Amino acid sequence: MHERRTLGFGLPASGFHSLVRCIRFWVAQRFSAAIRGPLWLTALAAPVTVLLLLSLLSCSSGPDPNTLVMIIESSPTDLDPRVGLDAFSARIDSLIFDDLLSRGDDLNVAPDLAERWEIPDPVTYIFHLHSGVKFHDGRPLTSRDVKWTFDSLLQGKVRSTKAAVYRFVDHIDAPDDLTVIFHLKEADATLLWNLSDGAIGIVPYGSVDEMTRHPVGSGPFRFVSAETDREVILKRNDGYWGEKPKLARVRFAVVPDVTTQALELRKGSGDIAINSYLTPDMVVTLANDPSLVVERAPGTRLAYLAFNLRDPILRNVRVRQALAYALDRQPMINYLWRGEVQPACSVLPTQSWAYNGDVQRYSHDPAKANQLLDAAGYPAVNGVRFHITMKTSTDENTRLMVAVMQQQLRQVGIALDIRSFEFATFFSDVTHGAFQMYGLRWIGGNEDPDIFEYAFDSAKFPPNGANRGFYSNPSVDALIDQARRTVDPTVRKPLYAEVQRILAEDLPYINLWYFDNVMVHTRRVRNLKMNPAGNYDFLRTAELVP
Repeated sequence: MHERRTLGFGLPASGFHSLVRCIRFWVAQRFSAAIRGPLWLTALAAPVTVLLLLSLLSCSSGPDPNTLVMIIESSPTDLDPRVGLDAFSARIDSLIFDDLLSRGDDLNVAPDLAERWEIPDPVTYIFHLHSGVKFHDGRPLTSRDVKWTFDSLLQGKVRSTKAAVYRFVDHIDAPDDLTVIFHLKEADATLLWNLSDGAIGIVPYGSVDEMTRHPVGSGPFRFVSAETDREVILKRNDGYWGEKPKLARVRFAVVPDVTTQALELRKGSGDIAINSYLTPDMVVTLANDPSLVVERAPGTRLAYLAFNLRDPILRNVRVRQALAYALDRQPMINYLWRGEVQPACSVLPTQSWAYNGDVQRYSHDPAKANQLLDAAGYPAVNGVRFHITMKTSTDENTRLMVAVMQQQLRQVGIALDIRSFEFATFFSDVTHGAFQMYGLRWIGGNEDPDIFEYAFDSAKFPPNGANRGFYSNPSVDALIDQARRTVDPTVRKPLYAEVQRILAEDLPYINLWYFDNVMVHTRRVRNLKMNPAGNYDFLRTAELVP
């Protein structure tokens, strides 16, 4: 899945530090507008001034002692776990529903509803369920419910693009209440991952469209209500079969505006925001508030640049490599992201068992970039070799990023032209191949090596997959296919290592950085345990201080 956050459009600047001053000035403007006061802030003093403004807006009324309020940017699109694809749907679903399997901090699958499983042959998977599990309405959860969950997808009773993930499932048997057998058409080593945490929760037998309106699962929290663009409310499932949550009630408050998010946290009307639109400067400011705590941990979300390899300029690998050498990521990491991101050299996160960091890397080397561009046949004319257009959304949180890139690419004679659109228009262009370059983020989808087939296999050009840049390499296709057909990780790992080595040389993507998980919360919340995926599992252990 993708976050609805991309690299933003550029602003004119004469140097990198001028750009930093611009963003801080913009932050000051936003907070001044929030209190309808005059814009008296200086650019460099913005973080301190923001703190003062937030102090003026503190709230005297106390929060509900029984309800944790979590701030999210937008409403989940569909809480039926067979249908919802966006991050907010998947993360809230994981609290309402149980999956057959879970995922550990090392991103390996582990037991959940299925306490154990066997793979007697490459096309047969046998799962043994926990006994005594009940849905929120009191019905027992059995193998019949598991079979129905997947049959309703595969047989088209519920319309969802998730059905494609299980295309190799031939049929499912439920020989007794606690045994489920998946029979595959051909070997598919990604099946276990696609049955685990956040992939698809188990719904009651016979459930169809009503799950969208009133989801009923077996997870640690029960659905209470939802109002689009306002809130989703859950309460503790006191009959949960696993470890019961400490929280009695959770309210997910939809707050799209970043300024309002910060103010809600400062006032105490919001308890938690994780990986939100808060800018790094805002996070620094909020960290100085004695009523708030900022926590950081390594994450798996990836920011990347992608190229259209059918473009007459960008299909030349030397041009793509030159772009990689021309970009200097470290100043952006240090000064714009305030150290909240870590450099990336693979689509896979470092926590993945299949990660390979022993690949070609592109340190900042303008001389090497110029050499490659000369060899590619693009001499500079009046200081410009060629123009490239980059499409992006209008996301405020990273709007300055492309201005930095413009400046860096200009130094090697590349003129980067920026075209920004509302997300729906931007993403439509991306999926239809109407771009030269774009920037997006992978969230969740890059945590398993199945991403290589989805994003780089030549059979996965849209609409069949996410190979939007039309990358094609028969060697990569063969390696991906070979890795998918074996479940032995000792066999799969070197195959995926070679895929990563080839991609690092071919550069259909420039992998920029992994985002840390950043959580801001009030001091009345404790026992929060973030995991690399940045999902909402910490609500299973969170407590409110009386």
